[in-house]
Amino acid sequence: MQAPTTLIDVAGVSVWHNQHSVLDKVDLKVHPGEIVTLIGPNGCGKTTLVRIALGLVSPDSGTAQRAKNISVGYVPQRLHIDETLPLTVERFLDLGARGQSHRFEKVLHQSGAGHVLKSPVQSLSGGELKRVLLARALLQDPQLLVLDEPSAGVDVIGQSELYDLIKSLRDEMGCGVLLVSHDLHLVMAATDRVICLNHHVCCDGKPDAVSQHPEYLTLFGSRLQDQLAVYTHHHDHKHDLAGNIDQSLKEERASHE
Repeated sequence: MQAPTTLIDVAGVSVWHNQHSVLDKVDLKVHPGEIVTLIGPNGCGKTTLVRIALGLVSPDSGTAQRAKNISVGYVPQRLHIDETLPLTVERFLDLGARGQSHRFEKVLHQSGAGHVLKSPVQSLSGGELKRVLLARALLQDPQLLVLDEPSAGVDVIGQSELYDLIKSLRDEMGCGVLLVSHDLHLVMAATDRVICLNHHVCCDGKPDAVSQHPEYLTLFGSRLQDQLAVYTHHHDHKHDLAGNIDQSLKEERASHE
């Protein structure tokens, strides 16, 4: 079967709600192996655009097409689980993927959370929970991976590691990735293309170009330009899920110098 050249293709979509423009002639494309990030302030239409792209809602005008039989893995922004509910990670994965228990350890390992299979979900840190949600999405063997605010509830070190992981999964699986965020500082360095949205597409392009675009600076404020500059992080070490540097890797590297 020939691989699709475009996973989602949204063209000229507009949405109105109570005579208020939610989206105005917005385009969005995601190709296999590409990481695309939607950025913009709260209420700018990001969620509505993603729902249209995935076929969950229809636009008032415009078109939204998806590759035939596309498989999608979705990582939500947050997950609320009652503290009194006896739910392990293993059981949580099984709720959405019955019959795939033989793959649980593999996808948890891929997401960097291999040690939490038997742990209660309520005991997980923010970073661990994100990785478990990512593992659950990987059970779908996704051609398209959609992550809503992936850095929410994760500290800065954990965010950097998470975005590195997303890029590694993209490279390994060849899937397209659609990130949704308003956290510009780290996300923009972890993406191939940025779409700045504020009910319409303000600007679209490579991260360094978008960060200098007049409409981007108008939207987010020129005084924040230095704070929100494209972040680059070159690792010469690895962190565990608690954010601690793995000393064994540093010692191994030092022994070869």
